[in-house]
Amino acid sequence: MRRGASCNKYYYMKRDSRLSVALHVLLHMAQRQASMTSEEMAACAGTNPVVIRRTFAGLREAGIVASTKGHGGGWSLGRPLSQISLADVQDALDEPVIALGRAEDSPGCLIEKAVNAALDEAVVEARALLTRRLATVSLAELFGRVDTTKIPLPKDHHHV
Repeated sequence: MRRGASCNKYYYMKRDSRLSVALHVLLHMAQRQASMTSEEMAACAGTNPVVIRRTFAGLREAGIVASTKGHGGGWSLGRPLSQISLADVQDALDEPVIALGRAEDSPGCLIEKAVNAALDEAVVEARALLTRRLATVSLAELFGRVDTTKIPLPKDHHHV
């Protein structure tokens, strides 16, 4: 290796909270059994209404949720929870749940190419396994794991 060459590049797993935020809010929608505004949804997830609207745009396109504009409008579930898998939600978000940063600093380096190839293979396998698992869990099953009698309604709900 030539002197001064950098080998201090780190690979990292990207943590995207959009899936967990979407699932969290979808279950609040199911609990409420009524349409919710972006503001109400954001309060449930402890985020900004703009984040909710951006996140839920893909869910709307996939038919998971529907939205109505104007006074009395809001977001509602587009189909029964039993017909929505966690994989459906992930697919609608159109972003991989597993992403790995790749070093691209030394395009001619054979070591960097070997490392990237090995990591790419591992990520492909991990994504396939995770997608298969997410496809086996419906939102109805996930909702069934929640004791909804202990959860306040979303308009009163704020995470600490």
